[in-house]
Amino acid sequence: MTATVMVTAADMAGARRMTQVIDVLGEMFVDLATGRTRSPARTVLEHGEQRVLLVSPAVWERRGVGSVKVTTLTPDNPGRGLPLIHGIVALTDLETGRITALLDGAELTAVRTGAVAALATRFCTAATADDLAVIGAGVQARALIRAVAAVRPIKTLRIFSRTRAGAERLAEEVRATTSIRVTVCDSAKTAVADAPIICTATSTSDSTPVVAADWVARGAHLNVVGGTHPDAIEVDPALLGDAVIVVEDQAAAVDGAGEVRAALAAGLLAADDLRELGRLVDGEVEFGGRNSVLRTVGMAIEDTAAAVALHDAVAPCDAVGESDARG
Repeated sequence: MTATVMVTAADMAGARRMTQVIDVLGEMFVDLATGRTRSPARTVLEHGEQRVLLVSPAVWERRGVGSVKVTTLTPDNPGRGLPLIHGIVALTDLETGRITALLDGAELTAVRTGAVAALATRFCTAATADDLAVIGAGVQARALIRAVAAVRPIKTLRIFSRTRAGAERLAEEVRATTSIRVTVCDSAKTAVADAPIICTATSTSDSTPVVAADWVARGAHLNVVGGTHPDAIEVDPALLGDAVIVVEDQAAAVDGAGEVRAALAAGLLAADDLRELGRLVDGEVEFGGRNSVLRTVGMAIEDTAAAVALHDAVAPCDAVGESDARG
């Protein structure tokens, strides 16, 4: 019997691994948008002030795989020198029920969220876009930089974080591992000015925007992935009124994306204005020179797709769901 593969954070590193995840997510999102797969709601158990245990199951039938992710969110952990998120993902072969892989859940979450943003960036920006602004300096900000750089030739990066020391640490890491020119900015406004690609990945719980609408250049693309609850806002909802809004799933965005919820409540857009990512990948979304905004909420099926991509990359001779993938 084939042993269960252990996929560590180190196994997920590198541009090649990221690109593999991006490509498989593109395939999955087309299936999601066309009703060939679905993503069940997560089970969320709150225990104490903002402490959460989440269980996220999903199956991707055409690939013949399923997964269950168990994660914990503990806001006090950074003060202890520990990660905010811990977790594990179990990948299964639907035909045999065998557990084919166990993956580092915290790293997988960062990788797949970055990959979702990179997928949108691939379709929403010019191939030559090389200037990136990132608001935030945590684990997810690192994954976003890595992911966007996998699909665009990033030459310059501007970082802003509420904690200057965190931004400086991130800047040093990027300088040490890439040829990207990095600037640490004193304000979010300075960071995003004229940037064609903007990523926000903060832990804000506030309804006050981190990025104002009039700071963003015409035609820019924004990946908005942060916030700690469904009404948290990183980007001014006014920006959504005249932009192409891309979401993973319409219903999930209406339920859990702060900017979308606020824009809907203000009458700035209707639910039918939301364009699902799978439709974008299929070439069904037009931009007309407008800004584009990807607003993610995170879905269990994304973990399934990322897990199978990483499993197949680490253990290609034991790739699950290969016959389904070719069919």
